[in-house]
Amino acid sequence: MKTVAMVLFPNFLLLDMAGPMEVFSIANRYLAPADHYALTMIGTECAPLRASNGVCVQADVHIDQASGEYDLLLVPGGPGAYNEKPLALLAWLREATARAGVYGSICTGAFVLGHAGLLDGYRVTTHWHYTERLIKGFPRATVQTDQIYVQDRNLITSGGVTAGIDLALAVVAGDHGKKVAQDVAKVLLVVMKRQGGQAQFSPLMATVAPQETPITRVQNHVLEHLDENWTIARMASQANLSARHFARLFVREVNMTPLDFVQSARIDCARNLLETTELPLKTVAYKSGFGSVRHMRFLFSEKLGLTPAQYREQFS
Repeated sequence: MKTVAMVLFPNFLLLDMAGPMEVFSIANRYLAPADHYALTMIGTECAPLRASNGVCVQADVHIDQASGEYDLLLVPGGPGAYNEKPLALLAWLREATARAGVYGSICTGAFVLGHAGLLDGYRVTTHWHYTERLIKGFPRATVQTDQIYVQDRNLITSGGVTAGIDLALAVVAGDHGKKVAQDVAKVLLVVMKRQGGQAQFSPLMATVAPQETPITRVQNHVLEHLDENWTIARMASQANLSARHFARLFVREVNMTPLDFVQSARIDCARNLLETTELPLKTVAYKSGFGSVRHMRFLFSEKLGLTPAQYREQFS
């Protein structure tokens, strides 16, 4: 029998806890009693803990009494994970993870592990909306921005919210084989392996900065004329700068090259058209500046792991 423990704290995200634990609970239906997962909720308070949606959950044991060696120890995300630094929990985690077989986080629970110093030297991921914040906060970790979940040695982390289900299914498959995990996935009406990664849910291009600079003026002009041909030289002339100086300034301000910006803007434009209109793919490709459906399909597959037709079917 394997033990799975989830650490709860005020303002945690309920689905981060419930999704993975439901996977292990349903897996028990297909396993012999000796192979069952024993599930435990560990709380930072003795009183019921209120999740970010207002639901209260009573933990099985307080962290002061939780001294076992768990096969899998997980931390959920939520506002309490990325806005707080619960010192007592961080100290407890440093000791508990040293005794755990595998430890990890769901969604923004990675911030709790990061504050405890448990991400340093590991490949990790979190919800796409918080990857940049995780990169800046914990530079000794290698943050992978497009993965649904990442396992590096004894650390396993997942992307946003429902990705905790993917993480748990992967654990079940590793423990008991793909067939059991597939059976669980069917009960939950989810797929065993998603097409693409987190990039299909997140915008590729950050919002243009509000302050006016030569770079932001060029960005806004390009966004208004995506169907035109854009080269570094043409963009530089719009800013009245040399191509080399323009490219350096662009990377410094935007954190991507000018051509990456154009490409990302076109993909995001096409995504919006696919989600909100019934325009033919040829028209979407033209309005977004790709020139051809073939070129658009290639970049969608490369960046999002989906074709434009698959993206429309999934998100419109």
